[in-house]
Amino acid sequence: MTAVSRTRREFLRNVGQGMIVAAVGAGLAADLGVSAVAAEGDGAGGDRLTFGGMEGLVALMQETPPERLNAVMVAKLRDGVGLKTLTAAAALANARTFGGEDYVGYHAMMALGPAYQMSRELSGAGAALPVLKVLYRNTTRIRERGGRAHEALRPVTAGEPGARPAPDGEALRAAVRAKDATAAERVFAAIAARGGADEAFNALLMEVQDETEVHRVVLPYRAWDMLELAGPEHAHTLLRQSVRYCLQAESWSRRAPGGDPTLGPRKVLPAVLDKFKLPGREAGTRPADDATVERLATAIFGGTPQQAADVAGGALADGFAPDVVGEAIALAANQLILRDAGRSAREEVTGKPIGSVHGDSIGVHACDSANAWRNMARAARPANAVACLVLGAYQVALDRTDRGGDFLNWEPLPLKRHVDGVKATDAPALLAAADEAIRGNLQARAAAVVHRYGQLGHDPRGAMDLLLKYAVSEDGSLHAEKFYRTATDEFAHARPAFRWRQLAALARVTASEYGRPAAGVAEARAMLGA
Repeated sequence: MTAVSRTRREFLRNVGQGMIVAAVGAGLAADLGVSAVAAEGDGAGGDRLTFGGMEGLVALMQETPPERLNAVMVAKLRDGVGLKTLTAAAALANARTFGGEDYVGYHAMMALGPAYQMSRELSGAGAALPVLKVLYRNTTRIRERGGRAHEALRPVTAGEPGARPAPDGEALRAAVRAKDATAAERVFAAIAARGGADEAFNALLMEVQDETEVHRVVLPYRAWDMLELAGPEHAHTLLRQSVRYCLQAESWSRRAPGGDPTLGPRKVLPAVLDKFKLPGREAGTRPADDATVERLATAIFGGTPQQAADVAGGALADGFAPDVVGEAIALAANQLILRDAGRSAREEVTGKPIGSVHGDSIGVHACDSANAWRNMARAARPANAVACLVLGAYQVALDRTDRGGDFLNWEPLPLKRHVDGVKATDAPALLAAADEAIRGNLQARAAAVVHRYGQLGHDPRGAMDLLLKYAVSEDGSLHAEKFYRTATDEFAHARPAFRWRQLAALARVTASEYGRPAAGVAEARAMLGA
């Protein structure tokens, strides 16, 4: 996703009135002094959450058997229902069914937006394939979990209007820490009703920042990003999933260096903010040259989690622009893919053999998290933006130290000998060599060929098209769409000196995941005539 524009930010801030009737009903909306609007939104059908004009399509996503889904969805497309609408309906069906509490479920949710963006990069009959692939996964899991008979999300009543103190991010965080699900749900509903998507998003971030864990970080970003497709009237439903995820996670053990809670984010973040006097400081605009960004990335990657947080905090205090710090964090995370020795024999499972780096590998998770922190910082209010970047740096270092291994001494791909072994120079021959390496599961070779392709100045679109083809066709262990979007988004925002590291990492992951076709894709391809 591109950087958030002023128009987008204003749009998110101004959807509050349109959400109130949807979130809390007309009576409470009137008590809050906001009149009803004509837009249909999330409401109650008895004790059920309903979605106005989208309800029929959402229910269809929940009720259709997977073996019939492709035929039904292709028919919808031919009847003029757009991919944007199908994606939005699938997200609402997912939220209502799982509420952010099912592993496969929230992975399907996080893949929907990236799949839609992938479809926009394609043309012709096959353009719908990325979306149909994830719709198939989504509905299959919904049916496995009991469909409409076992929905997680129900209507929620907001806290009392005029309550003091007013519900805010601190009140939400306190309710979650107390493991009081009812209070947390009511507080969040009241925040969303009062201030709309922007207020809800920023309040939610205060709770998300309590811990650093990939799903806790990526789910709110992908839910927020979905608002462009689903519409602001559904913001409460989509962001609410993260509240419930955080409630569930509150019972898990704390993820801190050495298991020491004093070194966890709940202690480190406020200490860094205080140390560098970051609260209230205006965002810097200082640019950085390539060497400075590389130095920051190296310090983040090589430090302890606390040191990495200090690096980010210090750079922000020195006036560097937030995007400079964000790029350094993304480059540090990228090293976890380029240096990873791959899964050990102890970690091998079906679909993820020894040496593989796709799926829930440390590098893929780290890059997805860094990308989410960076994008949420772009959208958030200043205090939350600073916190996102500090925690983004902290998490990269924590991921490296948690994973074990000798990351600091392992040489990153592409190795010189692999690059020297790439003899082709013209674009078609290089793309053919990359394709051959991917099909042979040759991770280092694939990374080297894509690196050489970029080094010679060839059109990035050619490499992206090749990698996109396999992001669509392969299963990717729930991560293919999301990581394709992460890598190409970081490529788009990176400076020329570093951007091809992102596609080299994507090439490596693509070669790792090849050979495990995604369910439903071949059938959908045939039905589309692609």
